[in-house]
Amino acid sequence: MKLFCNLLLLLFFFGISAAQQTSIVDFLSIKADLEFLKDEKTIKGTVSIQLQMDQDTDSIFLDAKNLKLDSQVSLSDRAFQNKKTNTYSTPDKFYILHKFEAGHTYNVEFSYQMQPKKALYIVEDRIWTQGQGKYTSNWLPSIDDVNDKIEFDLAITYDNGYEVLANGILKDKQVGAKFTTWHYDMQQPMASYLVALAIGKYSKKTEISKSGIPLTYYYYPEDSLKVEPTYRYSKRMFDFLEEEIGVAFPWDNYRQVPVKDFLYSGMENTSLTIFSDSFVVDSIGYHDKNYIMVNAHELAHQWFGDDVTAISSEHHWLQEGFATYYALLAERDLFGDDHYYWQLFENAQELIAQEEAGESTSLLDPKSSSTTFYKKGAWALHMLREQVGDDVFELAIKRYLKKFAYANVETSDFINEVEQASGFDLSNFEEEWLTNIVLPEDAMVKSLKKSSFMREYFDINCETYSELCKDYLVSNISDKAKIKVVSQTSSHITPEAFKNTLEVRQAIAGYVQAVSAEIKPEYESLLNDKSYITIENALYNLWASFPEDRVKYLEKTKNVVGFNDKNVRVLWLALNLNTMEYQPERKQLVLEELINYSLSSEHFELRMNAFRYLKLLGAFEKKSIASLVQATKHPVWQFSKFAKNLLEELEKDLELKAIISEEKKHNTN
Repeated sequence: MKLFCNLLLLLFFFGISAAQQTSIVDFLSIKADLEFLKDEKTIKGTVSIQLQMDQDTDSIFLDAKNLKLDSQVSLSDRAFQNKKTNTYSTPDKFYILHKFEAGHTYNVEFSYQMQPKKALYIVEDRIWTQGQGKYTSNWLPSIDDVNDKIEFDLAITYDNGYEVLANGILKDKQVGAKFTTWHYDMQQPMASYLVALAIGKYSKKTEISKSGIPLTYYYYPEDSLKVEPTYRYSKRMFDFLEEEIGVAFPWDNYRQVPVKDFLYSGMENTSLTIFSDSFVVDSIGYHDKNYIMVNAHELAHQWFGDDVTAISSEHHWLQEGFATYYALLAERDLFGDDHYYWQLFENAQELIAQEEAGESTSLLDPKSSSTTFYKKGAWALHMLREQVGDDVFELAIKRYLKKFAYANVETSDFINEVEQASGFDLSNFEEEWLTNIVLPEDAMVKSLKKSSFMREYFDINCETYSELCKDYLVSNISDKAKIKVVSQTSSHITPEAFKNTLEVRQAIAGYVQAVSAEIKPEYESLLNDKSYITIENALYNLWASFPEDRVKYLEKTKNVVGFNDKNVRVLWLALNLNTMEYQPERKQLVLEELINYSLSSEHFELRMNAFRYLKLLGAFEKKSIASLVQATKHPVWQFSKFAKNLLEELEKDLELKAIISEEKKHNTN
């Protein structure tokens, strides 16, 4: 009879949502001692959980994906110690059955194992997490609901010789004969999706902000010369955002660490941003792509998202729109007003393209795209600030952050603060920017035209070529306006046009693909530019335009590698294989190098590059096909999708189809 009652209780409680449980119990803290079985890709842990009951209940649950319990649950409160209690698991949740009483604080402890399929990735000697969109409950029993903020403290045991990072302050580090235990402590609560850890071979550099916050930048030991260009302006942006936002950084320290094959550009885990090592660049690569925007965006999230968190995806713009907007302000501080308005213009172009594709949504639509949440959200804040003025906007932001510190919010909470600070009725603003699907293009153009830089850009038009267009490229108009001219007059570029900045020359390399003899000497000079994108485009275009000089171009660029995806080197290999007169004795070695870049030990972006060229060359064989089949299970969805699509194309070749079929069987087994 008791078993029957328990089953009825479970059937009842399984229907209770996370939101409903939040009103019953408040999880105060989760302390976890963790270790890893790398070969089995398993995490083992002991968790100690403190919770406070707001209502009587007979059971509570933790979100936990495929948890294996290694010990009985020990439960204690003021009335008793170490009482054993019953538990029950489903594939997604872990239930603790007990007569919990309102007003009591309980401590729960148990040991467990998990083999995470996502959210925590164990790749060779590297481990890193990604909670947002994946759920920390895949590796740590916790609460997926963002409205239950919890203080998380992690102790992690791992092999000696590695850096082990987690949220908060490193309180203690115990070094043993083979293993080191790192003890991290968070002082404030946060949503579980922001819990993070990263383990790898890293060196580090530390600076101190104006306000005394330690800023630590991690890097691979072999990348010591890339530290400055990668983390350029980090301290300045930190100091700027603290001053601009007007509220002190809400955590005790801030660290940033790159990881290989990260799923996104970056992730704003509380006090510990993890970002893609694609942004680790040298002084040349910095001119092509850099970490500045992502750096500022993830930093702004420490206030907008980590400290003050949206209650649901309907209000997601309060995180992404704010982080995008404040990143724009940080870049404005670095590069000036023209840069700021240009970024707004590019964001507007992306929003307009989305609308023309029939994909526009309300900013409060929980299913909106990243373009909407990030870029329309930033535009909304830009327009709101123009409407209420700088002083009022800044006051409202301060009040908003202080009032809802370490809490959850919805859009009305922010709007109320702005209305109170300004005395304005913002109903029209809400309708136009937050709820309306149609993009207010006229208002956006009007705002952009407040910039003389943007007015000049709009006024210049060379879709119909004239001598004036030639003169533009040697005039004092902005680089952005010159790039516009280059894009519209690519077949009319003269030698004089090359006497321009790196950015304009980069545009010439991209738009002028058929190189005439008239501009050949100037075009060849592009191979000397400090831009890997310029070198890549110029090398291919010169190679294609002047077959008689292919050996010269290949010889000149034989030692250029490029970004982490080796963009120049991989192109060079492909062109080498298609230039029969160049290094004929090395063709097999060149092909093997290209094939090796496609293998699983390499960065996914490099592998994509290698796969593309192998397809163009018709050079796929057993080893590269095995790697392509394996890539279909890669955690980066863009890469796995690419691999699946490419396999479908290759299967049209009957010989390759047989190899693919065999590799699929082997990969399944």
